Amino acid sequence: MDNIRFLDLTRQLAPMRGQMQAAIDGVLDSGQFILGPNVAAFEEEFAAYCGARYAIGVGSGTEALHLALLACGVGVGDEVISVANTFIATALAIECVGARPVFVDIDPTSYTIDVAQIEARITPRTKAILPVHLYGLIADMDPILELAQKHGLWVIEDACQAHGAEYAGRKAGSMGDVGCFSFYPTKNLGAYGDGGLLMTNNPELAQKARLLRNYGQVERYHHECKGTNSRLDELQAAILRVKLASLDRWNQARRAVAHSYSQGIRSPYVDCPTERVGGPGEHVYHIYAIRCRYRDLMQQWLGARGIQTLIHYPIPIHLQPAYRNEPYAPAPGSLPVTEQWCLETLSLPIFPELDEQEIQKVIEAVNLFRPQGQAPANG
Repeated sequence: MDNIRFLDLTRQLAPMRGQMQAAIDGVLDSGQFILGPNVAAFEEEFAAYCGARYAIGVGSGTEALHLALLACGVGVGDEVISVANTFIATALAIECVGARPVFVDIDPTSYTIDVAQIEARITPRTKAILPVHLYGLIADMDPILELAQKHGLWVIEDACQAHGAEYAGRKAGSMGDVGCFSFYPTKNLGAYGDGGLLMTNNPELAQKARLLRNYGQVERYHHECKGTNSRLDELQAAILRVKLASLDRWNQARRAVAHSYSQGIRSPYVDCPTERVGGPGEHVYHIYAIRCRYRDLMQQWLGARGIQTLIHYPIPIHLQPAYRNEPYAPAPGSLPVTEQWCLETLSLPIFPELDEQEIQKVIEAVNLFRPQGQAPANG
């Protein structure tokens, strides 16, 4: 058997290459490359898929978060509550508007924001809560929405890893004031370059976001506000329209791979991810991350057997060198669940086209692992 790659996008492309080429040719033939009909159509189609009223295509997931914060009026001196076990873009977007990220520890089971710790971090400067739907599992949104209503806060969903995930019958990105998505190529719904989108049910926020993404123009050379250039590319929108039709099928395939892993992995050194116990939630497994106290040794073991793995977010944001000297950054040890999680998480190969033989090879290799007397990650 060949080596097993963590992700192989060429397998996804192969059966739809003809459709992709036709979509690309359609854009080339139209001569419309900026905010053309494919962007408008994809915005409408993705909003309908998610059950939201408005969608605004932008340049990336980071820019979706940035523009969502701006549209909500978050700015200099404000605070936004979020988590540190995510890609740094979440925090950077907050800082881009002049606000400060306030990091809350994570739930030890779901690894999403620990709702029980949010209220204690709310201050008069708090303007928004920004939950991250990590790895395809939606954060516990109902109590978050209740807290936000109680304290008059915005809720901005970072749904960049959760395309199509559900919570109590509602899609990721449709529950907060704004939902933000990335279409980076590796996502469950990925473009062939950068791309992003924000969605909302609020017409005023939608209008602000549309202005902000296109220089603040109400019409050409008439600028109502100081905006920026962050527009979803017409070619990428055409590609995403083709791929959107397969998103549910791909998500079901990811769930099937995850189910096989969770049923088959029996290593005493490994904890498999869980879906929310006793509550709503449908995980779409953008990432299948195990926890292993001997994480680095496990990665070496799997690599020696031709199985590529990745470590997503080995250093939490508040311990990154870029945040080391920030006076508001939590001190080491202040987010214990987050920090331990970052030492132990390891992402196994997962994509819709993984076949049964490959899945079983991964399971067998994980189950055969032995730490051989080495110290665990926490020493």
